[in-house]
Amino acid sequence: MSYEDTDDIDDLAEEPDELAEMSLDELREEIGDIDRELVELIARRTYVADTIAGVKERQDLPTTDETQEQAVMDRAGANAERFEVDSNLVKAIFRLLIELNKVEQRESR
Repeated sequence: MSYEDTDDIDDLAEEPDELAEMSLDELREEIGDIDRELVELIARRTYVADTIAGVKERQDLPTTDETQEQAVMDRAGANAERFEVDSNLVKAIFRLLIELNKVEQRESR
């Protein structure tokens, strides 16, 4: 089962049974697949953030947009709650992603 089209934790109800029947090697392979997907998503997010940086530069806008950053954090927290994941952990990851994008934006200017 793939999480990519899942909007709610209830949609994943069958997943624990499927995972329980997998061998250790299969479970590790599943983690490896998820890790690759995470890296791909981070790369996609970074590409879009770089594109945003170009728009900001052309429009002479500041690198930091606190209102947008707060919206991202709020969305991350809401998504964490929806999927029953620790919202503090998810927000910490998103804070890191935001900071990394801001550093790249500053360096590219």
